[in-house]
Amino acid sequence: MKRIGILTGGGDAPGLNAVIRAAVKTAINEYKCEVFGIRNGYDGFLEEDGIVPLGMNEVRGILPRGGTILGAANRGNPYARKIIRDGQEVTIDVSDEIVKGMKRLNMDALLVLGGDGTLHSAHELYQKGVPIIGVPKTIDNDIGGTEVTFGFDTALNIATEALDRLHTTAESHHRAMVLELMGRDAGFIALQAGVSGGADVILIPEIPFKFESTMKKIRARAEKGSKFSILAVSEGAKPQGGGQVFSRKGDEMYVPRLGGIGQVVAEYIESQGFESRVTVLGHIQRGGTPTAFDRMLATRYGAAAVRLAARGGFDRMVAQRCGEITDLPLEEATAIPKRVQLDGDAVITARNIGISFGDE
Repeated sequence: MKRIGILTGGGDAPGLNAVIRAAVKTAINEYKCEVFGIRNGYDGFLEEDGIVPLGMNEVRGILPRGGTILGAANRGNPYARKIIRDGQEVTIDVSDEIVKGMKRLNMDALLVLGGDGTLHSAHELYQKGVPIIGVPKTIDNDIGGTEVTFGFDTALNIATEALDRLHTTAESHHRAMVLELMGRDAGFIALQAGVSGGADVILIPEIPFKFESTMKKIRARAEKGSKFSILAVSEGAKPQGGGQVFSRKGDEMYVPRLGGIGQVVAEYIESQGFESRVTVLGHIQRGGTPTAFDRMLATRYGAAAVRLAARGGFDRMVAQRCGEITDLPLEEATAIPKRVQLDGDAVITARNIGISFGDE
């Protein structure tokens, strides 16, 4: 192994730079290998200045930095790239250009840091001959085959701190405070932050809720003298018999953008005679300094990805299982998205301590 590439696809997540740093250091120290960064996801193969050398100087000081020094393109699917042609927006397949770029640069491996969409594309590129290694990244923690993705712990800590802060103002003004959190179709952030932050109601995509059941909890608290309530609401939560709420509709290129369920819940609470406010935490969950856990996990993933490439373990993804770093086929990792287990101890524990999921 003489030369490898690294790219960061999808949305940004805390810990991306830690993976890059670990991969570069491992490649240089252990394998005397050249490393190149591909800017802006797969798009870097198509841009004039899209490939940059990565050495010790380039990764110095980036361990605690959020974001990614390589840039990302969360709509960078090489099989469906949107461009303007003859004044019209069209979708084209540029996967063959990626393959040519790898061959032109004589790269022995390509480390792809991304979520389910990016890793799906990575598996398809492997089938075209690109030597791919996947690294699981997403704050949503919804990638199968691994106990945890880097970025999740940082987002969880930020969400928990937000709930802590909302408690004081909620109690002062006797309000129901709704915090809308990211997570797409997985409720891990809302569930774990809700338990850790003392939420009274947690609404997640895996458990469709009833508005009246949610109000039942708020009323019960008020009757006992607690005139405020805290609700942790995942952006993908939906009422029974209803659908998810989107802030933007999808099209043939872009998936719909979730957002707005927190406002819907808050308005219903208001209609029942309880003052309510909604906070949408949004991209704050993605930004800033990664936690020590995410730095450590990302570093372990980065080093393990290079070791996996060195032994030719392509079309595989590094993962954590039982606390140890291992690897598994990309196809297996992306086959079934991970979701909150309704019979798991986290949900059971939340119910045991009196948290409502709005379903009973």
